[in-house]
Amino acid sequence: MDLSRLLDDSCPPFALLRRRTPGRDRDAVEVLIGPVHEAERLADLPVRGLPSLALVPFRQIRERGFDVRDDGTPLSVLVAEEAYEVPLAQALAALPAHGVRVEGGGFDVPDEEYAATVERVVRDEIGRGEGANFVIRRTYGGRIEGFGRADALALFRRLLEGERGAYWTFVVHTGERTLVGASPEVHVRMSGGTVVMNPISGTYRYPSGGPTTESLLAFLGDRKETEELSMVVDEELKMMCAVGDMGGVVVGPRLKEMSHLAHTEYELRGRSSLDVREVLRETMFAATVTGSPVQNACRVIERYEAGGRGYYAGALALLGLDGSGAQTLDSPILIRTADIAADGALRVPVGATLVRHSDAAGEVAETHAKAAGVLAALGVRPGAPRPGFAGTRLSDDRRVQAALSARRADLAPFWLRMQERPAAPRGRALVVDGEDTFTAMLAHVLRVAGLEVTVRRYDAPGLRAAALAWEGPVVLGPGPGNPADPGDPRMRMLRGLAAELLGGHRHGLVGVCLGHELLAAELGMPLVRKAEPAQGAQVRIELFGAPEVVGFYNTYTATCDGALAGRLAARGVEVSRDASTGEVHALRSAAGGFAGVQFHPESVLTLRGADLLRDLLTGVTAAA
Repeated sequence: MDLSRLLDDSCPPFALLRRRTPGRDRDAVEVLIGPVHEAERLADLPVRGLPSLALVPFRQIRERGFDVRDDGTPLSVLVAEEAYEVPLAQALAALPAHGVRVEGGGFDVPDEEYAATVERVVRDEIGRGEGANFVIRRTYGGRIEGFGRADALALFRRLLEGERGAYWTFVVHTGERTLVGASPEVHVRMSGGTVVMNPISGTYRYPSGGPTTESLLAFLGDRKETEELSMVVDEELKMMCAVGDMGGVVVGPRLKEMSHLAHTEYELRGRSSLDVREVLRETMFAATVTGSPVQNACRVIERYEAGGRGYYAGALALLGLDGSGAQTLDSPILIRTADIAADGALRVPVGATLVRHSDAAGEVAETHAKAAGVLAALGVRPGAPRPGFAGTRLSDDRRVQAALSARRADLAPFWLRMQERPAAPRGRALVVDGEDTFTAMLAHVLRVAGLEVTVRRYDAPGLRAAALAWEGPVVLGPGPGNPADPGDPRMRMLRGLAAELLGGHRHGLVGVCLGHELLAAELGMPLVRKAEPAQGAQVRIELFGAPEVVGFYNTYTATCDGALAGRLAARGVEVSRDASTGEVHALRSAAGGFAGVQFHPESVLTLRGADLLRDLLTGVTAAA
């Protein structure tokens, strides 16, 4: 393959990909050439012998029914008519090597304004129970005068030489626009029925003198960074449980070392019989680029970001068939990418993950660091800091390995190995989704416990009648928002359902997080906003007299003083609460056939969560 052909305007659209997909151990650049079409839905994408490369914009998340600003960015697909592999050394020698100059560059949102946005999101969104974390974008923009194919290929060459650790390094030229980038993160991968996701979060920005083991260990010891990664693992496990027939297993953590920064990451693996396009649809889009829960994160993004996201936080998706005719999918998240229009207008969107402990100045600095790799290739930032590498990886240090292993010890063993489901279910359960797909993880844990599980959203037609008539335990699941807000239609519906189930359901009732708060309110416990949100917090508590390590995702809580606890005890209701604050961790009534937990037993942060959930179900169904 003569790469100079790509410089000719008569050449069709093309893509050059350097993929670090497992099994692709040859150091090569793939070249795809063919026409570009637009599609309406992911289901319309072709899966064929020669690969198809889809450019999936963020607005495509509307296929999941989520709110999103429609900026008109197309779902485009390059349908390869020609496919080649070129050795990396040969490609580097053939690609243009000239510099590319960007004029008038700068961020659309100034540092001070972005810092103010960070503070508002932490205070007004996380602080009011709208979610555990949110990713808010800002965009570096500029212009490349006279931009053409040679410039696109020169930028790709500079990324190949200057970035390391990327999952995909790529350039895609459709004729209307060019995407060139080095994405560190898998969106989703599927081959032979195995599905892989790759949650990455936590950013170690290399010091000006270069990375050192000591500064890395300080980063790995930062509780904020640990919690940030655990939250996105939970969020992507929700997706894995939705597409995987056997749930998912967590591998890692690992350190992904790049030129300007390093990330901590896990890998999630599962098995699925779904069509690859359905897997792609159900995994739109990673919490690492949206927030959690994802549906409400999309609303928050609309409130705080100006304009649409284009392809930022969307995905590239390479679809095809393997030698046996089975479908394959390989998809990186579209981050660390320059989006360049035909007239040379350039956009490099980046975002920081905002959590309850976010520092505004630190999040501003993170956006600069994330843009640095692409901007260095564009020649508007200095190259990567080299001191400290000396040809070795930071992750080779035994102290770093020990710090990463210590993080794994804080995860629930249930999610560290693949779980087998019983061949014959021993009962059935209904899980009510309060607009947080933690319910997919709940369902998986319940199926492993031997139940046939149905999950239905709170607003599904006929949900109330089905729940009241259900012959088996009903689980009221979690969801965002203020449980005491009478003006929220979702809360009114769920509060009413909780009251009816408490009064008339005799087959077992369990509330988790929001569901627990609504049960507690019906029992007369006040609901209050916590002084500090516990979004993604792993805490050791006393649970009905026994120590447990559990994961909380709550901004509101039920409270109970000694007098109320005594009155409830007289009614057969046992309350587990914090002695100093009165916050209710859990409640149960074997005679009444109900229980509730404020924490998430299905979370990776709850070490014995599967056992605790099974015990709760045993307790509430004993009276049935």
